[in-house]
Amino acid sequence: MVDRVPVRDAPEEAPRRQRDTAQVSRPETPLPVRVWVTQRQTGAFETDGLAVAWTDRQVEVRYSDPHGREGFVWVWASAVTRRTAP
Repeated sequence: MVDRVPVRDAPEEAPRRQRDTAQVSRPETPLPVRVWVTQRQTGAFETDGLAVAWTDRQVEVRYSDPHGREGFVWVWASAVTRRTAP
């Protein structure tokens, strides 16, 4: 079982207000990405993840932090680059 990122180290998310009026796409198979994440205690880091949903300006990513914990976060699209599957 994978540990989840605790609330005290939750990631900073892009504003929900932009997603509320945007069309959200959810692929059948998540896309492999490289993403920049900023967590409250851990700080900023770049990691591999999977894009599980997106709008025209934001992406929801499932990622592992430097402590091996799994999290989900909505980030601005500019914080994400697509990568080839491992």
